[in-house]
Amino acid sequence: MSINSIDHDDMTGITTSWTKKDESVAQANSKQMKNAEARRRIETLQEIRESGLTLEEARELGLIH
Repeated sequence: MSINSIDHDDMTGITTSWTKKDESVAQANSKQMKNAEARRRIETLQEIRESGLTLEEARELGLIH
């Protein structure tokens, strides 16, 4: 098959489907990142509570912002 025998409309259709998939992957990655950050914050707060520190003390020590 020659590159000249490929229909331009078919190529355009293929590239737009790639773009849609790429956008959905980026959105999924963004959501996963937010979930991971939230999990880390929760784990940090649980560790602070288990250690017996108050939130003020944890802030002073730079454990939370």
